[in-house]
Amino acid sequence: MRAVGVIRNSRRERLSRDEFEELLKSAGYEVLGILEQNREEHPRYNIGRGKLEELKRLVEELRPDKVVFANRLTPSQAYNLWKELRVEVIDRWQLVLEIFEKRAHSREAKLQVELASLQYEVPLVKEAIRRIKLGDRAGFKGMGEYQTQQYLKHIRYRMGKIREELEKVRADREVKRKRREEMGFILVALAGYTNAGKSTLLNALTGEEVEVKQQMFTTLATTTRRFKLGQKRALVTDTVGFIDNLPPFIVEAFHSTLEEITRADVIVLVLDVSEPWAEIRRKFLASFKVLRELRALDKPMIIALNKIDLVEEEDAREKARLLGNLLEEVAPNVRAIVKISAKEGRLEELYSALEESIPELPKYRAFKVVIPPTEDAGRIISIIEAIGEVLNVQYGESTVVHALLQAGMIKELTKMNVRIEHLNEPGEAEQPENGG
Repeated sequence: MRAVGVIRNSRRERLSRDEFEELLKSAGYEVLGILEQNREEHPRYNIGRGKLEELKRLVEELRPDKVVFANRLTPSQAYNLWKELRVEVIDRWQLVLEIFEKRAHSREAKLQVELASLQYEVPLVKEAIRRIKLGDRAGFKGMGEYQTQQYLKHIRYRMGKIREELEKVRADREVKRKRREEMGFILVALAGYTNAGKSTLLNALTGEEVEVKQQMFTTLATTTRRFKLGQKRALVTDTVGFIDNLPPFIVEAFHSTLEEITRADVIVLVLDVSEPWAEIRRKFLASFKVLRELRALDKPMIIALNKIDLVEEEDAREKARLLGNLLEEVAPNVRAIVKISAKEGRLEELYSALEESIPELPKYRAFKVVIPPTEDAGRIISIIEAIGEVLNVQYGESTVVHALLQAGMIKELTKMNVRIEHLNEPGEAEQPENGG
């Protein structure tokens, strides 16, 4: 497949040519050329009439299979452009959906991609119906008015069925998530711009071999694996990558996947430190916007500047400093900025930041655990370290442990013939819990 790309920049919208070309290549297109224009949006064609004439000449000369706009096209603009160019015209989000369709392997991912595609198609079908009623017989996929209206009904029916199936997947995931919480796992979600190195980081943390490629949107389905975080029980989840101006219909379609971010205890936002500062800033702000739309900004967050193996140490430090200044303005909840190389397994700063963030997690409360002399104190302390944070231990006839524990894990401890007291502050007893 061969394509000609079109980018229109304006005061309100600046698009990355490199990223657009990468999207085209990721979708499998041979890029024949890219036209660029700086102007405000033309209501009929998106680009100006002069640039449209230039595009027509380019299409006649190169004979591409498609013309792809980096900008979002209205259904009316897409139709008007097709009428002028007589070649299929799509925009950035249809291009993203084509990539998603190629990458979707799991049942859930395929359903999510289909839902997003159908949501995108609805306004196009409505526009086709409107034009047919006005006497324009272009139709939609060669259909007449009745067929087009029936197709719209089919789309809405299919969307409803997909949502039902995804709701079942979501319910199943919720059961698994609660079980993990009951077992005392710390949940860490990897988030960030597409191709930042999240899957490589998951492999480095867990020793797994999840698919990693130098292409956009390799990961569409969530992948959750266990990893060692000191003596803690911990799970890390890789999620679908973000992109600039991620449209609402994709956020909705992938809600069950992106929900993993909102349910995590800690979010690790991965950025590619080898890119120029302007790109790092743009991709951070785009990722931050998605996290805000997901209402995940109240979560403890760690920024991981990945790929330090590709830059000088001084360059990495300077970019971390600039990012720190930016965070003071927009994201004060970030706990740390760490420099890592997922490819080379240089994750020391990330491990330290994660371990330091654990005692501050909202799920932890201060408790006093009294272990009678009849029980194996060493074994019980090891269990407490795996599900919480030991603050101090007092040995005597009974062993007294002050610790930060997940409230959901108290039930498990009370089965071990220990007495547990809830504390306002370490050392200050407030209310005893049931125990043996």
